[in-house]
Amino acid sequence: MAKQYEGSVVGIDLGTTYSCVAVWQEQHCRVEIIQNDQGNNITPSCVAFTDNQRLIGDAAKNQAASNPTNTVFDAKRLIGRRYSDPIVQNDLMLWPFKVIAGTNDKPMILVSYKGQEKQISAEEISSMVLTKMREIAEAYLESPVKNVVVTVPAYFNDSQRQATKDAGAIAGLNVIRIINEPTAAALAYGLEKRSNSVGERNIFIFDLGGGTFDVSLLTIKGDIFEVKAIAGDTHLGGEDFDNRVVNYFAQEFKRKKKVDISGNPRALRRLRTVCERAKRTLSFAVDTAVEVDALFEGIDLCSSITRARFEELNMDLFTKCMETVDRCLVDSKMEKSNIHEVVLVGGSSRIPKVQQLLQDFFKGKDLCKSINPDEAVAYGAAVQAALLSKSNRFVPNLVLLDVTPLSLGISTQVDLMSVVIPRNTTIPARKKKVYFTKIDYQSCVLIKVYEGERTRASDNNLLGLFNLNGMPPALRGHPLNVCFDIDADGILNVSAEEETTGSKNQITITNDKGRLSIQQIRSMVQEAEKYKDEDKKYQKKVAAMNALDDYVYRIQKAMHNIDVSSALAKARNLLDNSQQIEAKVYEDYLKELKSIVGPIVKIG
Repeated sequence: MAKQYEGSVVGIDLGTTYSCVAVWQEQHCRVEIIQNDQGNNITPSCVAFTDNQRLIGDAAKNQAASNPTNTVFDAKRLIGRRYSDPIVQNDLMLWPFKVIAGTNDKPMILVSYKGQEKQISAEEISSMVLTKMREIAEAYLESPVKNVVVTVPAYFNDSQRQATKDAGAIAGLNVIRIINEPTAAALAYGLEKRSNSVGERNIFIFDLGGGTFDVSLLTIKGDIFEVKAIAGDTHLGGEDFDNRVVNYFAQEFKRKKKVDISGNPRALRRLRTVCERAKRTLSFAVDTAVEVDALFEGIDLCSSITRARFEELNMDLFTKCMETVDRCLVDSKMEKSNIHEVVLVGGSSRIPKVQQLLQDFFKGKDLCKSINPDEAVAYGAAVQAALLSKSNRFVPNLVLLDVTPLSLGISTQVDLMSVVIPRNTTIPARKKKVYFTKIDYQSCVLIKVYEGERTRASDNNLLGLFNLNGMPPALRGHPLNVCFDIDADGILNVSAEEETTGSKNQITITNDKGRLSIQQIRSMVQEAEKYKDEDKKYQKKVAAMNALDDYVYRIQKAMHNIDVSSALAKARNLLDNSQQIEAKVYEDYLKELKSIVGPIVKIG
């Protein structure tokens, strides 16, 4: 039985473009999507740095056009990857902020904060978004939140999953479970529909978000949710559709106005904002205007785009989505006719052409749009969180059987990938395989553990390695047992044993060379506390400024004939030169001003 945790446990959908937090409400026996301080159910996964402060969420996105090089988004596309990764290199050309290679080829984001240049990892940016989601939950629950369930794309590899856990640790959170996004969406769908369902139902989840794409096929029978197969692409989503449209209009602007904006981050950021809005509009309209005043060097962009042109620009990406759908069905060994429901999840699943292609693929089957595509993943994460919380006694007794997204195995003598646990194996799982030595009188065997689907082991992702020593002197062909054991959290334990001598060794894959060390995480936790203190200090300063400004305004209204102009002038001078002034200066002068004005006139 899974360990249960004290206190409130929330579910967080840590998205590429937007994030969402939800909690199981015991008194109402349902999930509550928690609104942020702007009254929105979803929060931009965006962090900005200025000369004065750090901004997260809506505040960061709202100033992106004026501060493009210090406004960071798409951190999820960097997390767990290497700087030299071709995917990262392609993204670098599209982002207005700078990314450089750090230690061990780790991508580091370069920003200017309070007049100083800082290098920040993708884990730190994600931790800031997670901190914002925790604050949203704590404000709603009126109690501290420590334990969380976080969702990841189904096709995230081990390094990306562990990096997401690191982000939670930097945010001071205990990530008690990582679950796949389409699986979470299936929980949301299944919980809503379980009272109406009869017998066994096969549900296909199509999850096309802002930066990732996943599909998952589940069988729901009563309270048991069993994943049959998953497939996906960790680098395909709404951001890619936006990029195509941005490039289209940048080329049009260059052709018509003879001006190249490709090297101007501010112009590209403003263009991206209107292109994203146009993409959303084209989900319900057949055409839309794309206009930006003084886009570059005072020149306006006045154009339009039709739905047909948008579809033409992105058709290869839409086709790629359908290929992934087909691969998932092949892996599940299930026919299209056996699928009872096709459920749409993720904001980009609203695109009409995507829906048409999907419906055509399933031979005209109606698509299920009954759950909110932006909130379904957080909803399912909250259900999983409730199952792991001691305080939630009335959550339905659901059983979730997930699968491993990638094949797991070891490298053999000729660099071949020998699979021990094939992809789409239900977890938890334990499998053994017998291997044989390749050299006479071999005393030590090196076990290299990989994940991936390539034939050559070195083309896959190395998770870890260890030596099995103490082998008996024997001719080649001597047997040894290798065992792979994955728990419900997806943590892999690999062991090797030689039976005649009892020699045994093992490795728990909780770390790999791409992950942060314990020391790095501790350092980043301290840095996160420093950011938190600086944010509070700035908020205190703004509150003191507002209090002084408000008092000056009320004095001016109340005192028409009494001369306190010199005192008010000093106050105005302080307010106008706020850059280097601390909160205490405003607080002290407010007291001084009250002592001057108080004896003359009563002001509240």
